[in-house]
Amino acid sequence: MALLQVSGVTKTYGPLKALDGVDLEVEAGSFHGLIGPNGSGKSTLLKAIAGAHFPTTGRILFDGGDITTMPPYQRARRGLSLKFQITSVLTELSVYDNVLLALQATEGYGALFRSRSRARLDGEVMAALERFRLAGRADDLAGELSHGEQQWLEIAMALAPRPKLLLLDEPTGGMSPEERRVTGELLAPIRRHCALVIVEHDLDFIKNICDRLTMLDQGRVLGTGSVAEIEGDARVQEIYTRRV
Repeated sequence: MALLQVSGVTKTYGPLKALDGVDLEVEAGSFHGLIGPNGSGKSTLLKAIAGAHFPTTGRILFDGGDITTMPPYQRARRGLSLKFQITSVLTELSVYDNVLLALQATEGYGALFRSRSRARLDGEVMAALERFRLAGRADDLAGELSHGEQQWLEIAMALAPRPKLLLLDEPTGGMSPEERRVTGELLAPIRRHCALVIVEHDLDFIKNICDRLTMLDQGRVLGTGSVAEIEGDARVQEIYTRRV
């Protein structure tokens, strides 16, 4: 059974149908990209999976359980994590404390009340910062990081609770070509323990890291397959040639 199964999902806002019968399957340990023109429904689908809003119709199964109408905090406890497009690190706290808080969010009230978690979690915090090339900035305020570094910090925070599935919405937006290249390198090792669903407009970036792609257009799935299959699809070529 796939880790994530989206079946016949629609999302309507009055007369607007943002999603129209979307089906999607993501296997454990795989990287799955969502592509398509602006307004095709990519971010809407990501938010439906994360619980930022509920589908109008259809079902979403995650790790064998129905999460269609489950609140976001319960989805997180089941192993689902999300990084939205707009960076939302705590700029007035240190880089270290941003990751620490992400880890403490999974702690019980007793451990937090006794303030025992900081020392116990120090190794995990520093390991996360090391993985994302931020260990040398641990004591700096998060607001002092570059845009790319803030994106890496937020990804580190999203991965801190060790989710089974990470959802990323345009993580390389505003990054330099070198930062985008590094981001791909930093994400590659997580497939050992975490699947990825990523929305990204940089086709070169997404093709380099993803196993499979799903093309959306006007809220519908236009095609799903390997990178080579999607690149060779005449309908996909028409959309990107004329409208992207």
